[in-house]
Amino acid sequence: MYSEEDYIQLSSLQHYVFCPRQCGLMYVEDLWAENVFTARGRVLHERVDHGDDETRGGLRVVRGLNIYSRRLGLSGKADVVEFHERGGEIVPFPVEYKSGKPKRDISDLAQVCAQALCLEEMTLTPVREAAIYYGKPRRRLLVELDDDLRKQTEKIIADVHAMIKARSVPPGRREKKCEACSICGYCMPGAGNRRLAHYIEELFTAHEETS
Repeated sequence: MYSEEDYIQLSSLQHYVFCPRQCGLMYVEDLWAENVFTARGRVLHERVDHGDDETRGGLRVVRGLNIYSRRLGLSGKADVVEFHERGGEIVPFPVEYKSGKPKRDISDLAQVCAQALCLEEMTLTPVREAAIYYGKPRRRLLVELDDDLRKQTEKIIADVHAMIKARSVPPGRREKKCEACSICGYCMPGAGNRRLAHYIEELFTAHEETS
């Protein structure tokens, strides 16, 4: 069991899978910057989290639910948790919202799996499935929370704990995915001017798409 001061954020798992160095810079060095991708995600989460809870039939929908796990030392907020009545039992079903499209890595899967692990501990009810809603192509992806995904998720959680406890930021290397990273300018200082030009271009593109 972890004490509350040692909890890590649920969001750190996705950052760690994307890039351990990014995660270290954010959660060890407390560095953060916003770009068009993080802005889109933030706006989407604000819309979802601040919606009204609702109940219809045997379904209750709760938005922006604070969740935690003492066993795993995790805390954070679930975008949406649906509570389904099944055979006289209330079963949680977490739904994570993403503004983009499904990723090739397991970052999104690990994040929603970690939410399920928190909900299992809080409600003492097995959570076998979850979902991720993607803005592109505007549909849900059903996620089966099998043993393999659970083991991978718990390994990621342990790795993030170890990194933060050691106060160690992993070394970085230039990759194509760095272009999407909001803190690339801190990680790769030489890319600063290129990052600024790319950011401005993305802002104009986003404005044209929505105007």
